[in-house]
Amino acid sequence: MSASGNSPTAEVLMDSVYRRQRHFYDATRKYFLLGRDTLISRLNPPPAGTIVEIGCGTGRNLIAAARAFPDARLFGLDVSTAMLSTARGNIRSTGLEGRITLALGDASRLDAQMLFGRTTFDRAFFSYSLSMIPAWRDALQQACAIVAPNGGRLLVVDFGEQEPLPVWFRRVLHAWLARFHVTPRSDLHQALSELAACQGGRLAFRSLYRDYARFAELAR
Repeated sequence: MSASGNSPTAEVLMDSVYRRQRHFYDATRKYFLLGRDTLISRLNPPPAGTIVEIGCGTGRNLIAAARAFPDARLFGLDVSTAMLSTARGNIRSTGLEGRITLALGDASRLDAQMLFGRTTFDRAFFSYSLSMIPAWRDALQQACAIVAPNGGRLLVVDFGEQEPLPVWFRRVLHAWLARFHVTPRSDLHQALSELAACQGGRLAFRSLYRDYARFAELAR
């Protein structure tokens, strides 16, 4: 779930947050990072297609996507060396290291050619990482730029505003998220709509679980 923003200390910050948590991250986050598997099922890349996750964390989503789409090639970017170390171990243990390439990098200043040796991907996605990127609008623009035209798609799942949920729940959740430098993006729909208009793309956007989370697909 971790990725970078414009801060030069982003790597240090994320490593400090996840140096210990990475060892039990997947066991705990499965209870509240809702919608991740919905996103993975919606990737549906073309035959021998390419998928990149921006803010790949422990590699959990990349492993799931590799299993769901056995002929796809997968790539993952994260700003945390600690998380990438865990991701490499997880990927190695599943025997998928030949299909998944990882790189250390800043999501808001993404240079896909330098990191992965390619400039476009059939699918790009953020799974609960935009809420951790200070320069998240820049990260969205960078991601949209590497999505292949004429059929490529950018997918996002992240926290919503939870307005329909009880006030006490929202307060507790937001206070807990703040401990990990997580900020739900209330204007995510607006930002994606502007990108879709600029790129001539089509945006599908919806709330999940009484706006606990939000899910978006931008097709180019």
